[in-house]
Amino acid sequence: MNARLFVTMVIVPALATLGACALAQPAGEPVGIVSYVKILSDRVPDVSSMEAWKRSFIADSMSDQDKALAVWKSNCMFVYQDIPPIEGLHEGCVHDAIKSFNVYGYGMCCCASARVEGMSRYLGFEARAYGINGHSIPEVKWDNSWHFLDASLLNYFTRDDGKIASVEDICKSVQGWLKDNPSYKANDAKLREFNMADGWTSWKKGPTLLANSKFYDASGFWPAKTHGWYSTMQEFDGTNNTPFTYEYGYSQGYQVNVQLRPGERLTRNWFHRNQDVNTVAKDGGAPGALAGDKENFYKAAKTFNNQFFEKWQDTAPGRVGSATLEYAPPLADKAFASTALRFENLRGTTDAGKPSVTLADGSKQGILEIRMPTSYVYLDGKLKLNAMVGDGGKINILLSDNNGLDWNSLAKVEQSGPQNIDLSKSVLRRYDYRLRLVMSGNGTAISDMNISHDMQCSQRALPALGAGENTISFSTGPDEGTITVEGTVYPDNKTKHGNLVLSDFHPELKDIDSTYNQPKTDGASITLPIATPGDMTRLRFGGHMRLRDVRDQWEMSVSFDGGKTFTNVAKQTGPYQGICKYVTVDQVPVGARQALVRFSGQQRNTCTLFLVRIDADYKQPAGGFRPVKVAYAWEEGGIEKKDEHIARGPQDSWKIKCDGKPEMKSIVVELAQ
Repeated sequence: MNARLFVTMVIVPALATLGACALAQPAGEPVGIVSYVKILSDRVPDVSSMEAWKRSFIADSMSDQDKALAVWKSNCMFVYQDIPPIEGLHEGCVHDAIKSFNVYGYGMCCCASARVEGMSRYLGFEARAYGINGHSIPEVKWDNSWHFLDASLLNYFTRDDGKIASVEDICKSVQGWLKDNPSYKANDAKLREFNMADGWTSWKKGPTLLANSKFYDASGFWPAKTHGWYSTMQEFDGTNNTPFTYEYGYSQGYQVNVQLRPGERLTRNWFHRNQDVNTVAKDGGAPGALAGDKENFYKAAKTFNNQFFEKWQDTAPGRVGSATLEYAPPLADKAFASTALRFENLRGTTDAGKPSVTLADGSKQGILEIRMPTSYVYLDGKLKLNAMVGDGGKINILLSDNNGLDWNSLAKVEQSGPQNIDLSKSVLRRYDYRLRLVMSGNGTAISDMNISHDMQCSQRALPALGAGENTISFSTGPDEGTITVEGTVYPDNKTKHGNLVLSDFHPELKDIDSTYNQPKTDGASITLPIATPGDMTRLRFGGHMRLRDVRDQWEMSVSFDGGKTFTNVAKQTGPYQGICKYVTVDQVPVGARQALVRFSGQQRNTCTLFLVRIDADYKQPAGGFRPVKVAYAWEEGGIEKKDEHIARGPQDSWKIKCDGKPEMKSIVVELAQ
């Protein structure tokens, strides 16, 4: 192994050293961007990354069962059962635990199974999932046995010996009862009638394992309020060739990195504006959470069983939250030029009485390129600017959603005046894009530039306040950004959902069938390039694989010298109907800004690579600390309340007292003037 390369088999996010390793900006250079701006309240656990989640929920002293239950509990706390958000990446739905916690807060059973699998494996457990009759479920292994933990309908079963039951245990219990009562098998109407008999208590006369469950309410309904005892009796009855193992392919690597530049403001709200990613895209149904202040099923679930839900301090009034990102760059400020990806043959000036960017040499073209990463999914986008076009000049405005590999023309400005450009179709469902302005003509300039977005966030993960004294913690750093490559092989992502597929990232295919990334011969490979604006600090990558035969395999390797040499970092062999694997390269050559990630396949029985995610973390060239303004807004008894605080160091804390129960409204972060 390359002496400079150290690999861990789980993701170690940049957030592991929050606030402790700020990378100093060179003396005399303005700080242009503050990274990992984090505000926490003592009412809501930190789930901004896998490592942050682990710190919030897992202790070394815990038993394996307690750790596995913490996976289940945190999923119950931060995500509830509803029509899932569609991004068109992870088998259509969103199968990323940290993204689900922070961006959405809702999903369905396949999403929950994927989250439990991924988070359990992150802790070192074996995990697997099943398709059963009309439902998807996961199992986690500890104490040399498997245990069913459903974070979708919010339940598990306990055997007479006190141990948590397996899927096999549940099937035996349900199918044994149906064998003695055959007229009920696959008979929804009759099972519902049985469920409702004797004042909705007859279900307790069914299988003992189900009757002893502490998660059914008195009427035999699960906390999610979408399914009841009659559903369980059909889900585990063995019909339709169930259960069968199935890997609900998950993505791992997303983390919350709120970054602020001068002129940039992020507002996150504990309410929504009647829009979510599905309704804006007109693709997929609207979640029930959009119908009111709290999705009715989940509200009922919270109140029905105080022991399991109310103590988890769900202070958010709902799940779907609206957010806005506004960026009005100070065009004449040196810090603005330092944050641009390209600032060529340009100069910031106030010569015309207002801050503007103009050509340094009017005989040559100038290029301004700006990156717009976000931690919350874009729903729309607008670009406004005032153009001053010189004689014979023009401004070409282009956008890239694949890390600058390809560019699409948005507008060609050939006359002076205000410009309003709709970015929505280009950025919907994205988390990152780049704008490029190519300017020509002596005297050509831009001013009054403003970029704005509506976004979606989950209310549940926001740092809410509660009645009484609240402790607010603030931190920033490390000074890092991330470039991400993520795409699948499913053609619907592009044709139906309008999202990126793996081929959009210019992979080099060697003896690979491009339809489903299946190797044609041994030694077949798919190689993906990734480049960063600053020195790379780590590389995190992996994917969802199929390896049905024991001889099937995917080998994962990296190159930092343009492909001259590759270092193998991991190998996944079969037999698996499906398996997800993610690794981290913790050390890279000093000064490296480019890498190649290669998956080499060996095919025996439908070896496939369904999903790939690569995250390249890098030092922000203009990174550092500047004071940050944090503004809370809420109501108490109909009276508006506000708290504004300026954090003057990379770590800070303060108190906010609420005399009554607060109704949360918004939290705004921006660099202090």
